[in-house]
Amino acid sequence: MRKFLLVLLGSTMLFTSCVSKKKYSDLEAREKETKDLLNTATIKLNDCMADQSTLTAQNESLKSQVASLNATNRDLITQIGSFTDLTKKGAENLERSLESLKEKDLTIRRLQDAVTRRDSVNFALVKSLKGALGNLDDTDIEINVEKGVVFVSISDKLLFNTGSYQVSSQAKEILGKVATVVNSKPDFEFMVEGHTDNVPISRQVIQDNWDLSVLRATAVVRILQNEFNVDPTRMTAGGRGEYVPLSSNSDASGRARNRRTRIVVLPKLDQFYSMIEEGLKGEDN
Repeated sequence: MRKFLLVLLGSTMLFTSCVSKKKYSDLEAREKETKDLLNTATIKLNDCMADQSTLTAQNESLKSQVASLNATNRDLITQIGSFTDLTKKGAENLERSLESLKEKDLTIRRLQDAVTRRDSVNFALVKSLKGALGNLDDTDIEINVEKGVVFVSISDKLLFNTGSYQVSSQAKEILGKVATVVNSKPDFEFMVEGHTDNVPISRQVIQDNWDLSVLRATAVVRILQNEFNVDPTRMTAGGRGEYVPLSSNSDASGRARNRRTRIVVLPKLDQFYSMIEEGLKGEDN
């Protein structure tokens, strides 16, 4: 029995050995195939994991960029709103400035028109005065326009004796011609200025050249008022003494030129304002 068991066991092992070797080869082939598949899958898994890591990093970067862009967009929206407000205010300020410039330009043009009309009136006055006094020597009497006003400068030798404030007969003839012109221009006022040289003077009623210049001016004003009916409310008498010379006082000819009486004729201020008002009305019509 024992011998039979040994034979049976040997036969079984031999049969089993033959069958297992074939299966073993199949198993080895399958194992190798499985390992290859596993290796391939592992490689793919590793690649996928690497790709996932990269994509995750890119996703985080994109999220950060999106957040930054959103913040920038909000800032831009705020800036655009502020810029829009500033632009609107700037446009309003510019419009107001342009309107102001237009008004100033209009005012300037109106003033220029008024000055032009004043100059035209002055030109007519000069023409009238020269027509009335045209037969006199130009060295003894000058008629001109200075700073928008007309003045008549009469040499001292035509009006007074040296050191005197008594008006000569020849001077009265000249003053009569001036009075004729100024009486025909009631809208003008004028001032009579006395001027002297720098030679000191001291007499009983004349303390210095200030006194002499004032006395000569008042003497002319009295002649115009009393003998030629010039309205005294239109006249002013003033003395300038030796302090507004035309020439040097170092020689006789210069001193003679400085000794003069000047009649300054100018429009009344209200008349000049009337010229401006007329211009303003003309622009409004």
